[in-house]
Amino acid sequence: MKKEMRTAVYDDELRVEAYRFEGIVQAFPNHFHEYYVIGFMEHGERVLSCSNHQYTITRGDVLLFNPGDSHACVQSDGGTLDYRGFNITREVMLDLAKKTTSRRELPRFSQNVISDEEVTCCLRPLHELVMNGSHEFRKEENLLLLISLLLWQFGQPFQNCIQECRDEIEKACAFMEQHYAERIYLDSICRCAGLSKSTLLRTFAKSKGVTPYSYLENIRIGKAKQLLEQGVPPAEAALQTGFSDQSHFTNYFNRFIGLTPGMYRDIFKNTEGKPFRSPSGPPAGRF
Repeated sequence: MKKEMRTAVYDDELRVEAYRFEGIVQAFPNHFHEYYVIGFMEHGERVLSCSNHQYTITRGDVLLFNPGDSHACVQSDGGTLDYRGFNITREVMLDLAKKTTSRRELPRFSQNVISDEEVTCCLRPLHELVMNGSHEFRKEENLLLLISLLLWQFGQPFQNCIQECRDEIEKACAFMEQHYAERIYLDSICRCAGLSKSTLLRTFAKSKGVTPYSYLENIRIGKAKQLLEQGVPPAEAALQTGFSDQSHFTNYFNRFIGLTPGMYRDIFKNTEGKPFRSPSGPPAGRF
């Protein structure tokens, strides 16, 4: 089997995270991100579940995840996954949308899986430039061209595509977002939302695509990422974001992000812009 390799870098100029994963076999549970993901399948075949749809993704497919899109995937060909990806925050996407469309508004991709040669011809060279630490303006040029192509063909206003959610579910989300660092009980969420446990679980999963507990863990991981980017030690990040212990935190972080908390923090400690390459370790990946 191909040796697993994980490479990651943060580009200060573009303000994006870039990842390259090779030889990955790990399955990913249902989860979501608070940022945009633009990915490219280099090799392998996976079954992807996203926003209540199922896809078979393979070499050449481009993946587009909006903030909040719940998704999961598993290898389906008996082989391994090779994958390139960019993670782009909402703030950066707002700036990119302004530069490419003259409208500073969050877009929402209308499709999660596409096959487009023109998009691929921008995405792969851009990824190589970022991974190699290039400072040529061709890097920014490729990023703007890529976003322009994606928004022109697959973009629509974000606010027009958000499904209406019951007020009770939004109250539950707000409660978890406010108290994520504390020990939270299902009874507390139900009291805040004014729903029974069975109704909360059924309607929450239908509205958000994940269970309340998974939603809470995603919030905690997102907050922990922000702390790690600031150089906070993993043990302290775990404590500040409500994880019961560092082992629990590390397992969840690696499961959803594809790197250990320490590896992720090292990306932002690398001031020379060189890629961070992990040594051999447990199976990991990122979607």
